[in-house]
Amino acid sequence: MDLIAIRRTLDELIRNSGDDYASLSRLLGRNPTYIQQFIKRGVPRRLSEEDRRRLAMHFGVGERLLGGASDRVGPATDNQLAGGAPPPLADFVTVEAYDVGASAGAGALAEDERAVAQVAFRSQFVRAVASNRVEALSTIRVEGDSMLPTLSNGDAILVDTDDDGDRLRDGIYVLRVDGALLVKRLGVNPATRRLSILSDNPAFPSWPDCDPEGVTVIGRVVWVGRRLN
Repeated sequence: MDLIAIRRTLDELIRNSGDDYASLSRLLGRNPTYIQQFIKRGVPRRLSEEDRRRLAMHFGVGERLLGGASDRVGPATDNQLAGGAPPPLADFVTVEAYDVGASAGAGALAEDERAVAQVAFRSQFVRAVASNRVEALSTIRVEGDSMLPTLSNGDAILVDTDDDGDRLRDGIYVLRVDGALLVKRLGVNPATRRLSILSDNPAFPSWPDCDPEGVTVIGRVVWVGRRLN
């Protein structure tokens, strides 16, 4: 994962969780501008191993999303990190997984397809990144390369279908446009509420200044997981 994508991922986690730069800097024992400087200016160039571990634990994500070599997922207790007992099952919630790919065809996320599996997530992680309703969460897969390097073909993404409408803001969303499911970055004009539909991969087209009436927002992408090759 490149350095720009790491900073963008951390910024997205912060905005989704309701945290702020200063409080996370204090969590790390750093000066209040530390996280803001890292995200906005790339200083320091990389997070230290300890800072990365603490942030991954706080947000409940794999350290690889923040530049680590492994995909160890937090939050975890110190006992777990030392190889202790796993958390009780009550600490987990299950989310429906659908055999649907972004840009794979018509239909809403969970209305025209049946769930093929359930995926377990730590309850604390779900509370940190998504809405309060587990029923509003689904996982689907990414198809294509238009969102590289942020999302890759075959990635599993967690979609919060409660995060749309009045809550719509800049971020990565699953959309339905002209009958096709897409995963794209949205930019929302704060004055007109018109949308820019953006591909992170510059080799693919983007569509600025779109009429929101022609776009159905399925939900916000709040997590991504992938197989290491």
